[in-house]
Amino acid sequence: MSDGNFNRALLPSTPYRSGLKMGKQIMHKQAKDAFSAVMDKHFPDMDAETRQRIEEDFQKAISEALTRQA
Repeated sequence: MSDGNFNRALLPSTPYRSGLKMGKQIMHKQAKDAFSAVMDKHFPDMDAETRQRIEEDFQKAISEALTRQA
C-alpha cells in the first residue's frame, strides 16, 4: 500500500507544466535577443571577444534566475 510518497517523474506531463516550461524558454530567448539589441545600440564598437564574454555572463545569470524560480 502506498504511503502517499511518489515520484513525480513517473506521472504523465500535463499541459500546464509543459506550457510553463515553453513559456520560460520563450522568455529566455526574448531576453537574450533584447540584450543583444541593447548591446548593438549602446556599444557598437565593442570587440567581439568582450561582447561574447558579457553575453555569456548574461546567459548564465538568466539561467540561474530561472532555475531559482522552479
